[in-house]
Amino acid sequence: MAENVTLARPYAEAAFQLARSESSPLALAAWSDLLSRLSAVAARPEMEECIGNPSVSAVQLAQLCVDVVAADTKTGLSADQQSFVRVLADNDRLIVLPEISELFNELKHSHEGVKDAEITSAFVLDDATLKTLVADLERKFGGKIQATVKVDAELIGGVRIAVGDEVIDASVRGKLAAMAIALKN
Repeated sequence: MAENVTLARPYAEAAFQLARSESSPLALAAWSDLLSRLSAVAARPEMEECIGNPSVSAVQLAQLCVDVVAADTKTGLSADQQSFVRVLADNDRLIVLPEISELFNELKHSHEGVKDAEITSAFVLDDATLKTLVADLERKFGGKIQATVKVDAELIGGVRIAVGDEVIDASVRGKLAAMAIALKN
């Protein structure tokens, strides 16, 4: 899907610039929420069918997206947000909304100094343990951490943490693999 990411990047950057140009301090969060909702709408099978249907015009597709998303929100979409949806529809880019949303969130996190951490644990982590782990990661990486947690029993015990390109493998499986390599050498 590298091609979709390539197609989505300029739209994500444009949405990010639009959000930053708004005077509201909550504009980035509002745009992130909007792109997430649009992404969910575009991923619905009935919407994918409409997007692929040549008899449905770009104007109709844009209005359909705006109406569905506006029905879920109390305030509706701003003029810039509606224009953005129309540009996506006009350029046949509604199908890459999931990638646009993901890229926008990467830009938002980078701007806010937030780093994504993927924590994989052998067992379910309780809230207190997760909070302590996230606090330790925030101290180590010097910024806010947004953690997603997965459970993988194959780790046997411990955790494996990926923050950007850095991986901290404190799992029993990782330690056994390191021992096996050391013994072979």
